[in-house]
Amino acid sequence: MQHRIDGERLWARLLAMAQIGPIPGDGSCRLTLSDEDEAGRALLVSWCAARGFALRRDAIGNLFFRRQGRDADASPVLVGSHLDTQPTGGRFDGVLGVLAGLEVLETLADLGLETERSVDLCVWTNEEGSRFQPAMMGSGVACGILPLEQVLAASDADGVRVADELVRHGYDREPAPDVGLADCYLELHIEQGPILENTGKTIGVVTGGQGIRWYEIALHGEETHAGPVPMALRKDPVPLLARMIDLVHAIGGRDPQARCTIGQVRTHPGSINVVPGRIEMTVDLRHPDEAELDAMHDALMRGCRDLASSHPSIGLDVQLRWHSPVVRFDPSLAKLVRQSAERMGIAAHDMVSGAGHDAFHLARRVPTVMIFVPCRDGVSHNPREYASPEHVAAGANVLLSVVLERAMSRG
Repeated sequence: MQHRIDGERLWARLLAMAQIGPIPGDGSCRLTLSDEDEAGRALLVSWCAARGFALRRDAIGNLFFRRQGRDADASPVLVGSHLDTQPTGGRFDGVLGVLAGLEVLETLADLGLETERSVDLCVWTNEEGSRFQPAMMGSGVACGILPLEQVLAASDADGVRVADELVRHGYDREPAPDVGLADCYLELHIEQGPILENTGKTIGVVTGGQGIRWYEIALHGEETHAGPVPMALRKDPVPLLARMIDLVHAIGGRDPQARCTIGQVRTHPGSINVVPGRIEMTVDLRHPDEAELDAMHDALMRGCRDLASSHPSIGLDVQLRWHSPVVRFDPSLAKLVRQSAERMGIAAHDMVSGAGHDAFHLARRVPTVMIFVPCRDGVSHNPREYASPEHVAAGANVLLSVVLERAMSRG
């Protein structure tokens, strides 16, 4: 018998969560450990408490809700994602994986299905990396990839530390983060790209993820008045910025699978009539082949050295802030996703994730796979982000099927 989730309940929950931290255009803003983020978590806690799912928290703010299985000693099946958003985020990125996980737990309870293994819903802290860096923070600490002390010291643009916010919300009193033993980890997510929509497929069987490197680059010149100082006598970092942009985009265009993004450019002091004394920029490089990502890194370092030599009056500093290696997900879990979609008559497509996800960290500790559903026009990290109720339900039904396959097993 093929069991189904309650699609209307899941959709209503998505819309209810979107009412916390709403922004114009039907978007959401729940920055990590902000009051809005905590309000969203509180709403989820209330839904889970109403169904009797036990809650566990840890010292980085991760949440875990359990539906107990028959064998208390068996390693649990983990499902989940995140509730934090970008400053101008949408209603589905991350949230879908969390609320679909809740829907799986509720469906199991509604049907009275007793699983052999417990099923845990995980909510990871700071997946986005928008307010605090690095991204995928909570899962990284829980999986032993990021040191807790390092992330506690991270601060936002206003100088507020992660540690300060954890104390404010009471997480500092919780146990040390540790994902522990688990049978597997499953994460449902919108694709955040156009491939599924363009191919007419509903389910993305995610076989792995791109490697990602984040850089911070600073150009140091000399701040001065825009009028009195002749162009030839200035130490203006802006011309070097133009060369840097050309360099980064040349690296990003080296092959069709390479990606580059300059997400932030900040001039200081940022006045219309002042030659900047300093320019700060961020660079995001991605590739599904780790060797090619290494080559992109080398090209960036080499290009920066050459540019620094050709512009001796301007200082140039480059720092690699974060590296998420290329990820390969578990083939047997990917096969289960593929088979589940096929049994339901849902068209599926094997693909690699272009975005980073908590599943990348989990894959280094336990067997892991992701399930994608289409998002309209491939738009994400934007208020226009949208996934249809039909696709949302289809993804949650495939998730339920895979959870049952693993949670009912004794091996």
